[in-house]
Amino acid sequence: MIETTRTDIPEGEERLRLDVEDDGIGVLTLCRPAKLNAWSWESTRQLGLFADRIRFDESIRVVLLRAEGRAFCAGIDVTAPGGAITGRTGAERFRNYYEGIRWAHERFAAFARLPQPVVAAVRGHCLGFGFELALMADVRVAAGDAVFALPETRLGVAVDAGGDLRIAREAGAGWAKLLALTGRRIDAATAERLRLVQLVTTPDETETTARGLAAEIAANAPLAVQGVKHDIDAYTDAGLAAALDRAAVSAALTLTSEDAREGYAAKGARRTVRFEGK
Repeated sequence: MIETTRTDIPEGEERLRLDVEDDGIGVLTLCRPAKLNAWSWESTRQLGLFADRIRFDESIRVVLLRAEGRAFCAGIDVTAPGGAITGRTGAERFRNYYEGIRWAHERFAAFARLPQPVVAAVRGHCLGFGFELALMADVRVAAGDAVFALPETRLGVAVDAGGDLRIAREAGAGWAKLLALTGRRIDAATAERLRLVQLVTTPDETETTARGLAAEIAANAPLAVQGVKHDIDAYTDAGLAAALDRAAVSAALTLTSEDAREGYAAKGARRTVRFEGK
């Protein structure tokens, strides 16, 4: 099950790391490069803890979201402990997934709604939840080698963290459906054309560019910067809360389906998947 009561991060179990720099930049780093920064329930818990720490830290005027290694985030870590939620019946398992996803949404909202702007620096694979996390940032800088996708339907599950909704907001419903319904991968140039990425650089320049942008924001008046972010979010996120609750229902339904079991089994065995709609 999901650990929801702890407020510490045990040494050696870090999924993220926060470094506060003198220039007003809080650097939040995905720090499991050996796992390609794959995401888990524990990663979500830690993201919520860091969001709470950042929110009232007056020394942090902007957050730089980055990752160690060759991938920003390769998606969900299917090997993580507690990954699959259980229940005594199908109905209880559905309920537990639904509440678990709602709990995750609350942590993501704490991050996405930080008063400080978030600038993401994306290199390499940015897949599944990795793409969804990047879309929670306010501005995205991508390396030319970055690859983006929402492959969930290929595994038999719905997109559960609102990435498809945010793509619809930024690029339009048609592109959101094309990417989420097919699981198709797109490169950084395409992501920029769809307004999902604001700047594209060479891989060697990505973090330098993102850091420079973060410093430019940090140099401006904090109250004005935070007010502008709140105002724009209030407009663009209208209706997002209700849509996310619907996403939690869809995710809980599909995560407890036979199709999801088949999808993950087929991927693990590297065989052709056989979905039956049940």
